Amino acid sequence: MSGQDQTAGKRRGQALTGALAGVAVIAVLVAVFVGIQVSDDDKGKQSAAPAAATEPAQAPSEPAAAEPSAPPAQTALDPALKEKPVVKAGKGDVTKLVVKQLVAGKGPKLTAGQTIQANYVGVTYKDGKQFDSSWDRGQPAEFPVGAGRLIKGWDQGLVGVPVGSRVLLDIPADLAYGEHPTDGSPAGDLRFVVDVLAAQ
Repeated sequence: MSGQDQTAGKRRGQALTGALAGVAVIAVLVAVFVGIQVSDDDKGKQSAAPAAATEPAQAPSEPAAAEPSAPPAQTALDPALKEKPVVKAGKGDVTKLVVKQLVAGKGPKLTAGQTIQANYVGVTYKDGKQFDSSWDRGQPAEFPVGAGRLIKGWDQGLVGVPVGSRVLLDIPADLAYGEHPTDGSPAGDLRFVVDVLAAQ
């Protein structure tokens, strides 16, 4: 046998040995991986069984902790709240905040800090000129009540109003924007009609 044939034979032998070693390594890795998976499955079954047996049954009225909370239930709204109200000027002077229910809502009463959806019309009390209306923008407004982010007349007048109500708010200037606001807001006493559509 020539030197070249011997060298080629050695190379083939080495290649074959290397290939067999690679196959063996892969086989060992597969076996280890499968063993770990089976072991984890067994552990999962063992730990799940005692937990299920020892956990108390949850009362039907309590939501599961892991489940997201359900959205607030919708209150049936009076058909009157589907149409923009006509808001006229008031008579006399507004010496204190007046809250008058025009449509009685059947939902829960608003609490401070809730965010509400509402339609409203705002007019100046003495002449009934409209200065703002969510109806004209085509969608209800959303804002928190009783949180100091609205004029005081709204914060004080809307807390406690049931969802689904239409209320008239006559607001003295000191609970509105004042007698001489500098930011373009309406001056003096104001009148609003507010429809409370939803709260959360």
